[in-house]
Amino acid sequence: MNEISLKLDGRSLLGKKVTTLRRGGMVPSVVYGGKSDPIATQSPFVETTKVVHSAGKHTPVHLTIDGKKKLAIIKSIDIDPVKHALRHVAFHTIKQNETITTEVPIVLIGSGESEAERAGLVILQALEKAEIKARPADLPEALEVSIAALASTDDKITLADITLPEGVEFADAEQDQDLVVANVYEPSALQAANEAAGGDAELTTDVPVEGDMPQDIQAEEAKPSGKA
Repeated sequence: MNEISLKLDGRSLLGKKVTTLRRGGMVPSVVYGGKSDPIATQSPFVETTKVVHSAGKHTPVHLTIDGKKKLAIIKSIDIDPVKHALRHVAFHTIKQNETITTEVPIVLIGSGESEAERAGLVILQALEKAEIKARPADLPEALEVSIAALASTDDKITLADITLPEGVEFADAEQDQDLVVANVYEPSALQAANEAAGGDAELTTDVPVEGDMPQDIQAEEAKPSGKA
């Protein structure tokens, strides 16, 4: 896994004033963790957007804050719902030797290789992410599971079918291993279900900013131009 790095500078503009930062091509952020108070930070829009896309909420990011190095994961990402542009990031510092809990994507592999697909059936993913525990160095970018063995609508993929990498375990030891990751459907059944539901449901991707920062400041920074 390639190291993901980002240089952050401390910032003094808070609340509604972060609009000035965004106009200047900067993204306001905050760094939490340890016994220290949250650190208000900022970084260039282009570089920060690349880091967010590469790291998501599961890959450690090597931060340099005013010359000091810290390891962190992204805890929350705020996206402008109209412009679809990054407008705020919250980081949480971690240690290399401590076990952390985070979500990672589940990726289905073996598309087109299953008997089910050759028979004209449709395989749909039901679970997109799984919560795992691992040390930062052991965190996988994703959990892969093959769908090649699926043959009929009676078949499915569950969490129990996922082989976890060494040093990685599911966050909840009692987590239901029968939780379905992917199902097999008849195309006609999917069409009927979609028609009954009146079409595809609209997905919401906006994520609120979380953390220990004062709520009034935090809320203002997550709004474009400081307005609701």
